Amino acid sequence: MKRSTGARMGATVAVSVLSLALITGCSDEGSDDSKDSANSGSSSSSSSSPTAAAKAYNAAELEKLLLAEGEIEGYKVTSGDDTLPKSKSVLKNIDKAECEPVAYAMAALPPGDTDATASNTVTQDAPTDASSTDDFAEAFNLTATYVGLSSYEGDGAEKAFKAVSDGVEACSGGFGFTADGTNTKITKIAPEKASGAGDESVAFAVDSGADGESGTFHTEVVRHGSTIATYYSVNFALMSSGKPYDVPAAVIDAQAAKVK
Repeated sequence: MKRSTGARMGATVAVSVLSLALITGCSDEGSDDSKDSANSGSSSSSSSSPTAAAKAYNAAELEKLLLAEGEIEGYKVTSGDDTLPKSKSVLKNIDKAECEPVAYAMAALPPGDTDATASNTVTQDAPTDASSTDDFAEAFNLTATYVGLSSYEGDGAEKAFKAVSDGVEACSGGFGFTADGTNTKITKIAPEKASGAGDESVAFAVDSGADGESGTFHTEVVRHGSTIATYYSVNFALMSSGKPYDVPAAVIDAQAAKVK
């Protein structure tokens, strides 16, 4: 079914507002200060290497470990500076403390206590004819993944990962928070099958709503030694249609190859 340009853009804006309420709140420069087993569907572990022996990176080193443009075929890589929160203070009034690591992971922020962090955006290439189509599903069937890296001394990464994994279960019934003045309600968190990347990984789907709109988003968190990688994916067209999608395996694999 075809949609007019106006209707298509209206739908896009509505979905964008919802996703940005979850991942931003700082798109204007003045907004802020200082960012289960694989078979059962929630987390996996593939290594028992001591975290203490793994290298902890600083922010500048993490920036170099992020995927860069040209390093992943079929995707465009852009800086997260203009679209992602600069600090955890952007997400306010999280009504359950145990849900904070989950909320931070969804915003490409470090789920644990560290200043060593970096983030960017990896977006599926648009179809070559996307600019000429009136079909919303064709034009906006692109998965954008907000990637965050954070690094920790000692066993900090293990603790950060556990906090997210525990939070998925503890917050399954949802929680609320505020981002850039928009009240957002997470109505449900459900475990999904993790990729098995890194030493440990956990994946989950998030149902949420803001300003009368709702949708399902997907997150995966992977621990590589002392470094945590978070992936938060949005596909406007598939979310609008209710069709399934997930965090692209290609993005996780490419980023994992640079971190390890």
